[in-house]
Amino acid sequence: MSRKAHWENVFKTKSLNEVSWYEVVPETSLSFFKASNISKSAKIIDIGGGDSFLVDHLLKLGFKDITVLDISEAALDRAKKRLKDQS
Repeated sequence: MSRKAHWENVFKTKSLNEVSWYEVVPETSLSFFKASNISKSAKIIDIGGGDSFLVDHLLKLGFKDITVLDISEAALDRAKKRLKDQS
């Protein structure tokens, strides 16, 4: 199975809370942004972000230029559906 096929399968067959990396609030990543005093206009890319909630929290904190990159189209579709107009 290819990597892409593997990740498509994961995101098509498991719900958010069934994966080991699920976090409602990604505290470690958010603490990095807070401690680093990153500008709200900084260009941010979340590589392998899938449908994680980091982007949701960054948007709530006022960050505007956020890109989520993932090999799985299914993961990105789930995030777009959740974020609606903010995606």
